[in-house]
Amino acid sequence: MFGKLSLAVLLLVSVIVVPCIAAEVPFPWLGDYLKIQTALSLDRMDGVQASAKAIAAQAKALGAPGAATLAAAGKMAEAADLKAARAVFGDLSDAVIALAGAEHAGVKRAYCPMVKKYWLQKSDKIENPYYGSQMYRCGEFK
Repeated sequence: MFGKLSLAVLLLVSVIVVPCIAAEVPFPWLGDYLKIQTALSLDRMDGVQASAKAIAAQAKALGAPGAATLAAAGKMAEAADLKAARAVFGDLSDAVIALAGAEHAGVKRAYCPMVKKYWLQKSDKIENPYYGSQMYRCGEFK
């Protein structure tokens, strides 16, 4: 049905187009991660534990590849206050970036030089989750 040229074109398209589409599809928990980042940057805990539990459930379904994300999300879900949540946010960010990467449409990777940790965010301006209102714009995109 397909000639050699048609098959070659089909293979070339699948090699070029499919990875581009996959790179734009965020991990299921990316929205929950971004809710946590936003809440912490605004000095709030609203929804942090619920979002962390949702991330943990998704990571658990991955089995071994999701283990680090599951552990970090579990710690975030247990965080009783803002200080505790910020203390484990770096581990969650590291795990999410390692598993999902930082290359998603509209998502930027930022770095806090004070805690020497990365995070992901949607905004074009730095919104530091590690210090919130104390140092809201501290950091840089990398």
